Amino acid sequence: MAAAAPAIEVPAQRDTVAAKIVRAVANAPLQIFLAALGLLWLVPTFGLFITSILPVQSVASKGWWQIFSHPSEATWSNYHELFHNSGLTEALKTTAYIAVGNTLIIVLIGAMAGYAFAWLEFPGRDWVFVGVIGLLVVPLQMALIPMFKLYDIFGIFDTVIGIILFHVAFGLPFAIFLLRNFFIGLPKDILESARIDGANEFIIFLRLILPLGLPAIASLAIFQFLWTWNDLLVALVFGQNVQPITVWIAGQLREFGTSIDIIAPASFVSLIVPLIVFLAFQRYFVQGLLAGSVK
Repeated sequence: MAAAAPAIEVPAQRDTVAAKIVRAVANAPLQIFLAALGLLWLVPTFGLFITSILPVQSVASKGWWQIFSHPSEATWSNYHELFHNSGLTEALKTTAYIAVGNTLIIVLIGAMAGYAFAWLEFPGRDWVFVGVIGLLVVPLQMALIPMFKLYDIFGIFDTVIGIILFHVAFGLPFAIFLLRNFFIGLPKDILESARIDGANEFIIFLRLILPLGLPAIASLAIFQFLWTWNDLLVALVFGQNVQPITVWIAGQLREFGTSIDIIAPASFVSLIVPLIVFLAFQRYFVQGLLAGSVK
């Protein structure tokens, strides 16, 4: 039998300089529009930061442009006093406990449930998943009064655990829906090969599903962390002495209506933490948005 002729590699054609220029000119309007839109979204953030580093007298009587005066009136004293405020530090700790705690619980339970709905056969699986999808449309406000009474009975009202459990209950349907759609798009051959090699479902979940599902899991964690960190309604209803950062800032606004030197830096600190989290995991966030959309 004659040996097969070696395959001939065709070199990829490179774009010429003219083609690159034409493409850049064609995309220029869209790029300019997106850049302008991004700057518009950042204007409130820059405005809040500038306000947070100005003395209260300058903000009230002059304006934010005093930061560019000579000498500049910008000062870090607002942040220095803020971080020596025991109320703020305690609120940040409480917010971190709630946001991180409920995110970890939702990721763990949501991943296990998503794997079960995607690859395990059990009676009524499809109907149960339809019920999970139905829970996505239940407004959070409907459960506030019933859960308030239930928390009072079990003695977990005004506790960090109570707020975490409420966020877990309303975050799980979306978590299961997102992860199930991602897991069902994984190659079936990989799972069957693992089962042939003697791996049980627990090992498959730990060694295959979690590593392969990292983009969707990270995206879910970002969604849940941001939503919980910025929550005000649930914390107001189920907390009195337990005050996350949003409730603490709202309390300062009610008590000191003109204390912009407290409210502005506290609001910027509350804003910058989720912004850092989003930027750190932006790559996974984009991949997770496409979870289950392409097989």
